[in-house]
Amino acid sequence: MKLISYNYKNAEEVGILIGEKVYPIVSKSGSDVLTMDILLKDWEHYFPILKKREQDIQSGTDYIFHLVKDVQQLAPVPSPTSCRDAYAFRQHVAAGRRNRRLGMLPEFDQFPVFYFTNPNSIKGSRNVYCMPDHFKKLDFELEVAIVICKKGRNIKAENADEYIGGLMIMNDWSARQLQMEEMLLSLGPAKGKDFATTIGPYLVTLDELTQYETAPKPNHIGKNWNLSMKCFVNGIQVSSGNLSDMDWTFAEIIERASYGVDLFPGDIIGSGTVGTGCFLELNGTGMRDTPGYKEQWLQDGDRVQLEITALGILDNTIVAEKTDWSILSIKK
Repeated sequence: MKLISYNYKNAEEVGILIGEKVYPIVSKSGSDVLTMDILLKDWEHYFPILKKREQDIQSGTDYIFHLVKDVQQLAPVPSPTSCRDAYAFRQHVAAGRRNRRLGMLPEFDQFPVFYFTNPNSIKGSRNVYCMPDHFKKLDFELEVAIVICKKGRNIKAENADEYIGGLMIMNDWSARQLQMEEMLLSLGPAKGKDFATTIGPYLVTLDELTQYETAPKPNHIGKNWNLSMKCFVNGIQVSSGNLSDMDWTFAEIIERASYGVDLFPGDIIGSGTVGTGCFLELNGTGMRDTPGYKEQWLQDGDRVQLEITALGILDNTIVAEKTDWSILSIKK
């Protein structure tokens, strides 16, 4: 199934997306339309009902629907309880370190790591507003994210896929100069990341991705998927990768994240950047390998589209805030 969150007549709702139609999901009482937050908190009750409704609709049963063009689409999970982002693609990590003339970290192959970012900055396919300092090496990051659909703690990797509600595209926007300055202090990323994360355009449940399932890398546990990943900036393709290139699986990341900690329905976890999936990596490789290479960073007005097989297209346009305020200039 494809599930989307949207505003209709000033109310947030969640629905099943089939073609150009959105079918609202009704509460147990039948009197209210659900939000994604409520759906995730009672996933085990609602999911089989939604599957049955999807089958009925496809068989010709009439249900109330809205046309996609008549609703304001939101991030699939508009109000996540938390947002973690992992470091799962060895190719991206190795390329970044090689571009800085550093060897690969042996710890990468020993355990998955992640950081927390700002759940209140989650947006969908819409404008991304940036302050002046964000344009100091503004970057995209091509990723996939999952959402947790039931509460768990100390979850073993072999059971962790049961906690995944679905997959969606994620863009972990990055202001590289802010990020690099603060990480000199061995803390972060923080201000270099917390201004925007976009997800969408919809949440795709795992049953719809069965045909794309593939084996994880050797000595790893959990589902993986053969999904082509691309990024286009102003219509020009700049990145190409595949979700099957993940070294650490989402199941293994969940195992690490849930150690001694409760995971909650609505928690988002990103995969980290696929190989070639950001300008930081592409620029570093270009300058290392190509004499006279010209760096590229995102600018005001740029349109960034992340396209992933079966997950759709996440479409964002960068808009500069009307201010000249800079925190980079505020230094003691």
